[in-house]
Amino acid sequence: MGGESTTRTAPRSGGTSTSPVGTRTGQRLSGLAVALGVVLFLGGFAWGAVIYRPYTVPTTSMTPTIDAGDRVLAQRVDAGEIRRGDVVVFNDKTWVTGSAVVKRVVAVGGDTVSCCTDGKLTVNGKQIDESYLKGNVVEDKKIPSVKVPKGRLFLLGDEREGSLDSSAHLSDAAQGTVAASAVTARVDAVVWPMKGMLERPTGFETLGALSQPGPLRIILTLIIAGAVLVFAGGAYGPIAKRTGRSRARTEPVRAR
Repeated sequence: MGGESTTRTAPRSGGTSTSPVGTRTGQRLSGLAVALGVVLFLGGFAWGAVIYRPYTVPTTSMTPTIDAGDRVLAQRVDAGEIRRGDVVVFNDKTWVTGSAVVKRVVAVGGDTVSCCTDGKLTVNGKQIDESYLKGNVVEDKKIPSVKVPKGRLFLLGDEREGSLDSSAHLSDAAQGTVAASAVTARVDAVVWPMKGMLERPTGFETLGALSQPGPLRIILTLIIAGAVLVFAGGAYGPIAKRTGRSRARTEPVRAR
């Protein structure tokens, strides 16, 4: 009929279409997304590689915070950045030869530390609430009063009963203390298995400021955001192509 409009299936072309997929603006935005995503993704990895070092903890001395075999990420720090409550990586030949050690700093230079009163560690006369021990407290652990020399640290394992820490080296000339300069990094998170960021040692806040978490969360955000942008930008072409095919399957026939 003269005024009737119908639809028909568009004939399929045997050749390959050479027309660009999607709009020019869409192509530019997808390319920009991929480029930005690559920068964020690689930049995040590069930043993390500069700041963090991975370690595998071989013993149970830091249980329950870190179990044997756990993989941790530790931020490189200087001696002046170490605070009470930090879990640190250090090297000391009087403790272990040729291997890094992971322990918790419970006292710094100038502090007086002892244990245990009512099952609690005492630093500068104050009992410390160590919530990260999860009730794993040993009341019969005996540490006589030790005055930590300037520039040195007193360190304990979170598994207080069996850890070979400062309490096992009290007879040494340094009374179990370790030079702050021996510390190479501070543990921020357990990444395998994925336990996440370490609990903040808030029990030490009454003695001074705590260390601030490193930029691990920011780095992970950059890496994830970069991956999403690369995926989204790369997916634009196939999605636009599929949409174009769907539109071409049916097209209106002009009224005759």
